[in-house]
Amino acid sequence: MDIDFDAIKQMTKAMWSLGDYGPMAKIMEPAARDVIDACGISPAQEVLDVAAGNGNCAVVAARDGARVVASDITPALVEAGRARSTAEGLDIDWVEADVEALPFEDDRFHVATSVFGAIFAPRPEVAASEMFRVLRPGGILAMANWTPDSFAKRMMDVVARPPPPVELPSPFRWGEEETVRSLFRTLAESVRCERHSLMWEFASFEEMRSVFESHGGAVMAKRMLPPEVYEAQARDLQALVGDLNQATNGRVTLKNDYLLVLARKTEA
Repeated sequence: MDIDFDAIKQMTKAMWSLGDYGPMAKIMEPAARDVIDACGISPAQEVLDVAAGNGNCAVVAARDGARVVASDITPALVEAGRARSTAEGLDIDWVEADVEALPFEDDRFHVATSVFGAIFAPRPEVAASEMFRVLRPGGILAMANWTPDSFAKRMMDVVARPPPPVELPSPFRWGEEETVRSLFRTLAESVRCERHSLMWEFASFEEMRSVFESHGGAVMAKRMLPPEVYEAQARDLQALVGDLNQATNGRVTLKNDYLLVLARKTEA
């Protein structure tokens, strides 16, 4: 069956335009700091943040003095990121762009980053090729990718029922070292992978649920699913959290694993 990727991307734009992505972005900020630290970015470098959301990684890179371009496929997130960086007085060039068709010349950037973003491109091989294409020879691609055993994956399994009508490659494959090495095999001269964790902490399950329901697919699901189905998913999520929660007294602390990837583009 032929897959209409344009239709999928239009749905992606519509979904990620819903609600307020800010609360969710906030709990993922430490991963952006890890990615930028791993790159060793200097003020002389030009950095591209791909699938940037509202700018977690772009903002950290700009604070460290890099010249930053931030791109995302969703116009609403580009506008949110532009407003955020303007409010912080940061000079970030925001561009609406699809990671599978980046509108930048070959060999331009010293560093390209993506924090839980490019993994959702429907064609991983195309996304990988594009991110390396815009890097200078010897440039660095740095990513944070949810692992297949992460809380993010287990949560997705709960809230993504029924499954979508078109099966695409799982974004969580990007969190497997062997998959990353296979994708980058002809593109990178070296690949380093490290397992890291985010600790997500909330005052209660209700607070956690409000963060997760503030944006994107959760907003769409609440609008489209029958109320009894939506609440059944919420109960299943609460049961999952109960199994994994490391906190007591009604608080929620969850360990969420990701793969930090640092790949150097093959020299010309």
